[in-house]
Amino acid sequence: METGVLSIVATPIGNLEDITLRALRVLKEADYIWCEDTRVTGKLLKHYDISKPLKRYDAHTSEQTHLDIINDLKSGKKIALVSDAGTPGVSDPGVLLVQKARAAGARIEAIPGPSAITAAFSIAGIAGNQFAFLGYAPQKKGRETFFKSLSSYEIPVMFFESTHRIMKTLEALKNRDENSTVNRTITVGRELTKMHEEIVSGTPEEVFNYFDFNKVHQKGEFVVMVH
Repeated sequence: METGVLSIVATPIGNLEDITLRALRVLKEADYIWCEDTRVTGKLLKHYDISKPLKRYDAHTSEQTHLDIINDLKSGKKIALVSDAGTPGVSDPGVLLVQKARAAGARIEAIPGPSAITAAFSIAGIAGNQFAFLGYAPQKKGRETFFKSLSSYEIPVMFFESTHRIMKTLEALKNRDENSTVNRTITVGRELTKMHEEIVSGTPEEVFNYFDFNKVHQKGEFVVMVH
């Protein structure tokens, strides 16, 4: 019996052209695709004339669904997992499926591709070959501790932030900088690979003032780098 495979497929973080030939082949060959939002993935598949069943996978996916997926893999099914953008399993609930599939002895393969982390670092002009990635900044609990801990890193630190909290985050960084003896630079990548992509770099106060003055630029998806 043919062994099934769970393919972890990276998809574009903005520009639909940023997808590998291998990823397109794997999506075409999959029996079905698990995704965060069927509308978002549906748009990608339509762009490349791919027609496959789409199923929603998120942090609330049931234990029974996980068991069904494992059984499908054991029966030889080819299953793809994608996120709305970028690489599944990185600040993404897909990591739970990977854990369960691995524990069950299923075959898992990585289909690498776009990542906002490496994309941002590559155009930020930050010297060195090390950085720490911290996922998303906490929304409420642990938020103050999170920003306080940034000063303990001797290498650049990167994290994601949403359009709804970017100004609060920049304000927190500005306030900590004003009370610190260490001079830090922050670089913010906004809407990477999209039409309105931009990189803004400077002191925490300078970057805060830029986005405060240009309010339309507060919209989008952000990667924040502290260095």
